[in-house]
Amino acid sequence: MMPDEMIPDASAENEALTETPAESFGEVLAEFEHTHTHKAEGDARQLEGTVVSMDAEAVYLDIGYKTEGILLRSAFPRDAEGVVPGNTFAVSVTGRNPERYYELSLLRVAQATDWASLQEAFEQKAAVVGTVTAVVKGGLSVDVGARAFMPASRSGVREAAEMEKLVGQEITCRIIKLDTVEEDVVVDRRVIAEEEVKALQGTRFAEIRVGEVVSGQVRSMTPYGAFVDLGGIDGLLHVGDIAWSRLKTPEDVLSVGQQVEVKILSVDAEAKRISLGMKQLQPEPWDAVAEKYLPGQRITGTVVRLMDFGAFVELEPGVEGLIHVSEMSWVKKVRKPSDMLKEGETVEAVILSVNPAERRISLGLKQALGDPWSEVPKKFPVGSAMEGPVTRLMKFGAFVQLAEGVEGLVHVSEITADRHVHHPQDVLRVGEMVKAQVIGMDAQKRQIKLSMKQLVPTSLGEYMEEHKTGDVVSGRVVEHAPETAVIELGEGIRALCPIATGTAAAAESRSNAGVDLSSLTSMLSERWKGGATASPNKPEPLGLGQVRSFRIVKLDCETGTIELELA
Repeated sequence: MMPDEMIPDASAENEALTETPAESFGEVLAEFEHTHTHKAEGDARQLEGTVVSMDAEAVYLDIGYKTEGILLRSAFPRDAEGVVPGNTFAVSVTGRNPERYYELSLLRVAQATDWASLQEAFEQKAAVVGTVTAVVKGGLSVDVGARAFMPASRSGVREAAEMEKLVGQEITCRIIKLDTVEEDVVVDRRVIAEEEVKALQGTRFAEIRVGEVVSGQVRSMTPYGAFVDLGGIDGLLHVGDIAWSRLKTPEDVLSVGQQVEVKILSVDAEAKRISLGMKQLQPEPWDAVAEKYLPGQRITGTVVRLMDFGAFVELEPGVEGLIHVSEMSWVKKVRKPSDMLKEGETVEAVILSVNPAERRISLGLKQALGDPWSEVPKKFPVGSAMEGPVTRLMKFGAFVQLAEGVEGLVHVSEITADRHVHHPQDVLRVGEMVKAQVIGMDAQKRQIKLSMKQLVPTSLGEYMEEHKTGDVVSGRVVEHAPETAVIELGEGIRALCPIATGTAAAAESRSNAGVDLSSLTSMLSERWKGGATASPNKPEPLGLGQVRSFRIVKLDCETGTIELELA
């Protein structure tokens, strides 16, 4: 029986054979007869040949013709060992080689032909036994009781050297063409091998059982797995079932011709498919994960894959953990894992969580480096001063680096007390070294509030210490808006005075409420007589540059703000 890989697709071959004109094999055989047979010289007779000489490959015999005959040493038992000049052998002429030597055979070529038996075998598609006598153009010459032609494609072998090895061998074949008139016989050896393989496969599929452990030989490999010969039938060993560790190709572990033990995972007799597994013969590594790996444990592994969301690290064959991008650095925001890691790199990480049921292990790379925030409350207590570079400027403030991985925020209102800052970039630049005071901290939220103006000497603090709520002070209007005015109380000291709710509005309200129809005429007369003099109950509206008296209604030392009203 021939191996599967030596048997091309039978249907394709049969189609090719059907499409070939019927007389083509006869023509090939006729050409062979014309170029290789010499009936006048008696090749159909059994001749006696005498050994006259020998070389490393052949034995030369005198057969009574003008030209000697030649026999390959392989035609003799033990490669012609013991054959010496003078020995005689019964031979038949099978043809002539390019050097014009007669090609001989130790087998009898011409036999009495039983055409009736051949006809019966042809009609019943029965197997017949024949002997390969020579390699001819396009195939082989086979003696099945009559000389027959076997196309190379139906010989069951592919290489010319393999066809040469068939010469002298007895084979089983089937007659696929028979013309008794033309004595044209064509035989097929491959179809017999194919039927034997199918019969064996049917038997093996009936015998094989899921869960069974069997031995086989790796026959071929593909990127997705290896085909294993189980003795007449092939099974697929998928690359994912070779080992618990992740493999890129089967060649990482297997080689063609290797003997392996595999477990039958599934059998589909109808589709002729068998799935095999090797790793299933080894303990499942995740069974012991809960005992071996605990949260907080430091581990060392190899980066095996980089994804957009993180990196997979192999802790042992078949067990991987994930380092999410958010767990890679305390210092910077990692956008892609390749910014920090590369495949094949050995890393140290800390186990964050373990979920054996879902086969998930979460790892942290930054945790293995130590959390810089763990010492922040001790290193930067509230009230302490620090110095560092500006790392980022936002609309609401500036971030300043206190230490590696630790930043604090200077709110826009805490940059300077001298003037109102609309945007931090009006005062600061990225990279600029600044001094600030820690005015607030939330270590759990990883937030630190800083103030630059607290470290700058200012008269505002002294002013707020010298005054209290209710004091009447003088000030100049420096800014005026529809609802609020900014009042300068001294150099660098500014306060807010609401206009809509100020004394002027209240006075106007009280004045209007006190006027009735009976006194309206007298009020208008007094205004005409006295000119445009304002009523003593209605204060003059605020205007830019005015110096007025104000009453302090609020002092907030923490925020450094003062609120006033017209006195």
